[in-house]
Amino acid sequence: MDLDLTGKHALVCGASQGIGLAAARALAALGANVTLLARREDILRELAGQLPAPREGQSHGWIAADSADTDALRAKVEALVAAKPVHILVNNSGGPPPGTVHGAQIAAFEAAYRQHLIANHVLAEAVIPGMERDGYGRIVNVISTSVKEPLQGLGVSNTTRWAVASWAKTLATEVAAKGITVNNVLPGSTETPRIEQIIGNTASKTGRSREEVFEKMVGEIPMRRFARPEETAAAIAFLCSPAASYITGVNLPVDGGRTRSL
Repeated sequence: MDLDLTGKHALVCGASQGIGLAAARALAALGANVTLLARREDILRELAGQLPAPREGQSHGWIAADSADTDALRAKVEALVAAKPVHILVNNSGGPPPGTVHGAQIAAFEAAYRQHLIANHVLAEAVIPGMERDGYGRIVNVISTSVKEPLQGLGVSNTTRWAVASWAKTLATEVAAKGITVNNVLPGSTETPRIEQIIGNTASKTGRSREEVFEKMVGEIPMRRFARPEETAAAIAFLCSPAASYITGVNLPVDGGRTRSL
């Protein structure tokens, strides 16, 4: 199985922690030159220096940018690809705050769409020309199992994630003949700061303890545990590899079997 990413350049968003950082490490271990993208330059500089570099000449870098500021994001990524085309794009960003869809403010939807759907589109538009020229392109969007089954208490997130999934499926069809694949990885409950936020919000609203909320969430997962970020990253890395060249337009749950739908 060909998993070798030597000579490929990967841009990984939300790469300062959690699934994004784990994905960057997995891609680097397969030989890719990785550019980390997140908001804090000091953290990114340190993390880039710690990424694996098993191939001769392999190097890593970073871009400090906020996905909510799409104009600045576009400018920085266009400058990056002008110097070094991107062959792999991992779209990943923290989810909108928990809450019901009823009563959600219009501004919450607008902010979520800009941070996720619009930012993903801006990044894809910037990197696709280079993918076309080099004959290799992988776009992986890290979204949520809510695109298959909406999750209670995540109204704005459910709505936004489904929009990203629809955008990705449409894009996958349009660029498939150019050697570019577009896929979505759907994490379930994963050991990240996001899951701590969800547990805390649920505990506050229900009056249950954090331990009770945790046990209930774990009890709904057939594997009886949350995912480790590295497990989700492994799925991302595979979809970015040459071995996944004939897989495009799919939604891949990495959720320990929690999603009950097909």
